[in-house]
Amino acid sequence: MTGLRRFATNRLAVVGAVALAILVLFAVLGPLVHPTEQVATDLGAANLPPGVDGHPLGTDALGYDNLGRLMVAGRVSLLVGVLAGALATVVGTLWGAVAGYVGGVVDAVMMRVVDAGIAIPAIFLLLVLSTIVRPTVGMMIVVLGLVSWLVPARLIRAEALSVRTRDYVVAARAMGATHSRTVLSHVIPNTVGTVVVNATFQVADAILLVAYISFLGMGVQPPTTDWGAMLNDGINYIYQGAWWLILPPGLAIVIVVCALNFVGDGLRDVVDVKGRTA
Repeated sequence: MTGLRRFATNRLAVVGAVALAILVLFAVLGPLVHPTEQVATDLGAANLPPGVDGHPLGTDALGYDNLGRLMVAGRVSLLVGVLAGALATVVGTLWGAVAGYVGGVVDAVMMRVVDAGIAIPAIFLLLVLSTIVRPTVGMMIVVLGLVSWLVPARLIRAEALSVRTRDYVVAARAMGATHSRTVLSHVIPNTVGTVVVNATFQVADAILLVAYISFLGMGVQPPTTDWGAMLNDGINYIYQGAWWLILPPGLAIVIVVCALNFVGDGLRDVVDVKGRTA
């Protein structure tokens, strides 16, 4: 309960957690409360303003109900963000833990790979891959995860360099524990605070990357959509005053990314030893 109380003292973190819960419920349970047709088009009901013919947020250029579209897009954005962030965290944690624990030449080679990867912009890699492979939700999760693990690897490697010299790790090695068992049982569990905090930021970054490439028209293909793709579709009608095609998905992206960053800051307060003593 001490950790929960410490998290609760951070008001922005609580606001972020509540906002995340509302967005998840909106995306997951919303279509059950407000069912809409999101496959077949209805050009006769295209670009209706909010409130007309039972469409609270209007319709888009293909006649899709914009509120229902926002819910479906939220499912895709949140699913891709969470799974890609989890994949990046797992790969980065394993890579960084092994590099920091082994050290020496192995550490130098592994971290040069990380440095080379960080030097290449992730958005550039995603755009190149999107032109080679047809973007799908599964492909987006894998690609985003494999271009986002570099920062977690550096963070966990720094933690592992410190953990490997501690008494319990030395004792485990003296008792005959293998390197893999030591890494999995002693090094990684003692970096879990850093892993958990970084995971929230990885999810936020993944959601932003999905929005970037979808806004550029290189994301998931119709009828599947996400918030970035909704922005890309709506930008064509900005001069016609169709604000309902741009404002809702834009606000959703801003809210979920800010909420995740607030939650990450709150978790950092919980696991930070210096913060506890202060």
